[in-house]
Amino acid sequence: MVTSDALQIAPTARISKLADIEPSVRGTKIVIEDEVYIDSFVRIRAVGGSGDVRIGRRSYLNAGTVIYSGNGVDIGEGVLVAANCTIAPTNHAYTRRDQTILEQRFAPSKGGIVIEDDVWLGANVVVLDGARIAKGCVVAALSVVRGTLEPYGIYGGNPLRKLGERT
Repeated sequence: MVTSDALQIAPTARISKLADIEPSVRGTKIVIEDEVYIDSFVRIRAVGGSGDVRIGRRSYLNAGTVIYSGNGVDIGEGVLVAANCTIAPTNHAYTRRDQTILEQRFAPSKGGIVIEDDVWLGANVVVLDGARIAKGCVVAALSVVRGTLEPYGIYGGNPLRKLGERT
């Protein structure tokens, strides 16, 4: 296992040399468990908060996916993340006119992101702070996820709606 205070990578994880994993300078932990596959051009950045990132065993992150640590990301086992997904558990504050958005920094956490076991996110899915994707869910390409999804549900769209269930 590759281990530092901020980055733990299991020995059986396979990470493309073209992936970009930036360890935290503020104490956020990034944990990549056994048999995880991280494709080219995946980017994991410890920014936007102090939450940890865990990627559970046998999960796959495909090309172009971006994960920000923000308020925390917990990805379960056997999760499939298709190309170009964004997992962003953080929000910028923006309501004040007397300050730029940059000066306002970040809004309070909505609880981070939890993606339970056996989930499939289609291409270009965006998962926002506070999302809870229950075990067995499927989320169609180009969907935006916030809130809680029911176990084994099939979801799609923006706004997201339940399309069916896995049987």
